[in-house]
Amino acid sequence: MTSVPMVEQTAGRKAAEAAKRRRDRGGQDQRPGRVNVRAAKTGGYNKRPGFLTYGLLGAVILGSALPILWSVLVASHDSTAIAKGVPLIPGGNFFANAATVLDTIPFWRALGNSVLVSTVTAASVVIFSSLAGFAFAKLRFKGSKVLLVFVVATMAVPTQLGVIPLFIVMSKLGWTGTMGAVIIPGLVTAFGVFWMTQYLQDALPDELIEAVRMDGANMWQSFWHVALPAARPAAAMLALFTFVATWTNFFWPLIVLNAQNPTLPVALAQLQSARFVDYSVVLAGVVLSTIPLFIVFAVAGRHLVAGIMQGAVKG
Repeated sequence: MTSVPMVEQTAGRKAAEAAKRRRDRGGQDQRPGRVNVRAAKTGGYNKRPGFLTYGLLGAVILGSALPILWSVLVASHDSTAIAKGVPLIPGGNFFANAATVLDTIPFWRALGNSVLVSTVTAASVVIFSSLAGFAFAKLRFKGSKVLLVFVVATMAVPTQLGVIPLFIVMSKLGWTGTMGAVIIPGLVTAFGVFWMTQYLQDALPDELIEAVRMDGANMWQSFWHVALPAARPAAAMLALFTFVATWTNFFWPLIVLNAQNPTLPVALAQLQSARFVDYSVVLAGVVLSTIPLFIVFAVAGRHLVAGIMQGAVKG
């Protein structure tokens, strides 16, 4: 049996050779008098975006940032200032409103629950989706295409249809009111399986898998040392999307959790019920709940951009 370092070395060499062959097939013909047809059709690979592109991107960014800016401005004033109109400059009451939020709802418990649920769910979705995506993309077994179509078709089923039977199951298991009732149903998603399958089909050459198998690697070693590193950009994007979707999930946690052990969206609903007319306090809680998401985006943003750019280059 070949050692793991030898497998990794062989995999790296084979990947470099496969990448070189792809570049040779898709690159420009350097012989005199020949013109790259693909570059001629697209107008060149280094064509810079124009004013219209930057204008549209700027409008999208401004439209996305306005609700956040409005929430911050309202959260920094008191209710009397808001009654006079929408404030245009920040006030000095944000910390007082934040203290009211902490006194009204179990904010720190809800924050810890949201971090736990989102982190575990994102990690689980990435692991199981990568395993399933590797199997669907690179393994040949009977019924694989039909099974993949069935998995993708489940995305068309509304979540609300499964709430009643899922709640009955959680009640029978005695998990209602616990974090397990929120984590277990989201351990793997059909979107994650489809996402990783599509990515690995293009990013991982079949020759590379065959090479490491011939060198003595078993299927698990092929996945861990070859497929998973190749899928790192897609896995980072999937983890980020899953984290955000789980963090903002409100419907199922509202049903299965109680008021003493909520996640942040459920706790914010309690805050709105207690302080319905005091929008400064409510939006202060919203701003506090979005700060961890900004931290996650700041940390994972580099991987997100790398994944998008790598996908664009492949296309």
